Amino acid sequence: MQVLPGHGVTRQVPAAAYMVVGMPAHRAPLGAFLRSRRDGLTPAQAGIEPFPGPRRVPGLRREELAVLAGLSLDHYSRIEQGRQPTISEDVVEALSRALGLDGVEREHLRNLAAPVRRAPRDDSASQQADPGLLRVMDNLAVPVLLLGRRGVVLARNALLTAVLGAPMEPGSSFLRWLFLDPLARERVENWADFAAPAVGAMRYEVGRHPGDRRLAALVAELRASNLDVARWWDGHGVTDRTSVGKRIAHPVAGPLEFGIESVAKPQDPEQRLIVYTVEPDSSTARNLPLLAAWETVA
Repeated sequence: MQVLPGHGVTRQVPAAAYMVVGMPAHRAPLGAFLRSRRDGLTPAQAGIEPFPGPRRVPGLRREELAVLAGLSLDHYSRIEQGRQPTISEDVVEALSRALGLDGVEREHLRNLAAPVRRAPRDDSASQQADPGLLRVMDNLAVPVLLLGRRGVVLARNALLTAVLGAPMEPGSSFLRWLFLDPLARERVENWADFAAPAVGAMRYEVGRHPGDRRLAALVAELRASNLDVARWWDGHGVTDRTSVGKRIAHPVAGPLEFGIESVAKPQDPEQRLIVYTVEPDSSTARNLPLLAAWETVA
């Protein structure tokens, strides 16, 4: 057990949830993810009658999931306990169907089930903003933020800093601002709606880059510093930066409402252009030019 501080509160959480003695460390995330999806799916939701006998789990039993996926109980148990050295694509698909995983969850399971751990890439090299995405940013008259791996800010325009009230200097961490800066909660009215998917996106990125030590350190830092991050992380939800609305309480421009869209180039999905879209003729659209002029004077 360990104590995690967050907003002046402490709580105890398992140091390694669902860890099985003897489980290879690189297989622990796979077992934890499967267990979390299994716990969240009842027999009725899965379309089967509960197996007889007393139930000790909130969702499906291992044997129930094994039958749904067309696997033997021993085979599934070895997978969840990290004792199965290789997991075929057919098995990943069968488990995904049985658990009702969406596209992002299915890809996450595939990443976790990869038979060979990928070699850690060089995580010390600085990231360079894509010139094409920078040109797109320069031609947009709305707040725009360019993010790289681990939520690192690669570029932003003046409207973005004016809206969020934070400098967002290139090289800084958007995720640290979102979770550790009290201003983020004050400025973003629906903070939880925006922050929870950000945690899911971090987990998805960890599944894609299990050898990224700096990413792992960032996750550990945020989990230890923010109870919400720890709670969402322990839920094992994954997202891929889905679109979400954002409501801003601006001290000068008043209430602002944006739709947040994420744009990436197919050849470089690691960089995302985060565009704050507005409805035509809305109060936000009318106030943005005034906010831009105010930012220039300031």
